[in-house]
Amino acid sequence: MLAPFIWTALSVTKPTDVAFANPPVFTGYTPTFEAFVDLWETTYFAEYLVNTIMVAVMSTVVALVIGIPAAYALSRYPGYVSAILLIIALIFRSLPRFSVVLPMYEISKALGIYDTSFALAAALVAINQPFTIWLLRNFFAEIPKELDEAAMIDGCTRLSMLRRVMIPLLRPGILTAGIFVFLLAFQEYLTALVLTDTSSKTVPVFITTQLGQTLPMLQQAGAAAMLLTLPVIAIAFIAQKYLVAGLSDGAVKG
Repeated sequence: MLAPFIWTALSVTKPTDVAFANPPVFTGYTPTFEAFVDLWETTYFAEYLVNTIMVAVMSTVVALVIGIPAAYALSRYPGYVSAILLIIALIFRSLPRFSVVLPMYEISKALGIYDTSFALAAALVAINQPFTIWLLRNFFAEIPKELDEAAMIDGCTRLSMLRRVMIPLLRPGILTAGIFVFLLAFQEYLTALVLTDTSSKTVPVFITTQLGQTLPMLQQAGAAAMLLTLPVIAIAFIAQKYLVAGLSDGAVKG
């Protein structure tokens, strides 16, 4: 499982003339970070990285703002309508990505927002929203309804009770959902490829444009892949407790 990551790490820290030698060279060379230096100095990688982070942050914030009240409502008003909405959300999330991205491409062109971070973030919100709602809805379902009733007896409205009671109580679950949505958006390739061109290109799209070119550009692609992967590993490692809890639907107790 780690073999591709290790191979990439070795390739980008070797001199170019031995990086892709056949058979592979593992000794007798001086490690170098020249590929990383070239990546920053000769490409627009910094701009692509900023675009990637902007899109991931925007889509995560909007997905949570929409997903929290929606998930709460679905958990507190069970019935056939809620079940139908959840099934529709699941079906939408399961559709082949091209079947939803191509219409989004036409819509973004028609609205004049093609190749903008806003269009890409909006598309990722639509794609990841069902997952967010499903995950948060399971967290809300773990909270006893008696808490709702107690808060409303004390004078809270539904909205103020959600803001003052539920959201603080559900902080681990919201953090889990936010991390998942951020990681999905941060690594998204196909949607970014279809909805961006030059102004809002993201790192995953940039990496593919480097492939099939010269060996130095291939090394730059490897360096970019490493810089894209390391934050993901760091976030997953730091937040592993919440991610595991999220997968087992038990974070609300943490």
